[in-house]
Amino acid sequence: MTVPMDGSDAIDVIAQQLIRLGRIRDHTSSQIAAASHGEIETSAYGILFRLLHEGPMRSGALADALHSDASTISRQVAGLVKKGLIERRADPADGRVSVLAVTAAGREKAGRIRALRNEAIDRILGTWTGDDREQLARLLRRFVDDFEAARTDLLALKFAPQNPDSKTTAPEKVS
Repeated sequence: MTVPMDGSDAIDVIAQQLIRLGRIRDHTSSQIAAASHGEIETSAYGILFRLLHEGPMRSGALADALHSDASTISRQVAGLVKKGLIERRADPADGRVSVLAVTAAGREKAGRIRALRNEAIDRILGTWTGDDREQLARLLRRFVDDFEAARTDLLALKFAPQNPDSKTTAPEKVS
């Protein structure tokens, strides 16, 4: 039997579970990287999927789309180019600059990664009903869309210069 929660209890549970999920995901990614002897850097594969979904783009646009800094994207792109999974092409709109695009080998690799990822999620949700899966998919998409839309405003509020007369305190460090 599920105990009903009020709104603040539910938000606290959501926050705790997001932190827990982040830690589990980070630990799993580290284990995958170690087991593959550095061959697989899971975060770099986000680049493949972004380029597949949105098409070729400049490195700066890719960093913005992935909410990552340019130096991290540059390092990850170099690794993916070296593996032959993405390539640099002249930008058709401005031949002086290049865009990043997925190669045939990158499409094949992304297909394998997607199949493995979906197989793992299917295994995790093995005892869930179809309705539960659909509800999670719908609510998770809504949450991530709303989070992405609110992200800039939340950061501005959190790190806005403090008014010396304000009684608010410095941002807390979340662990």
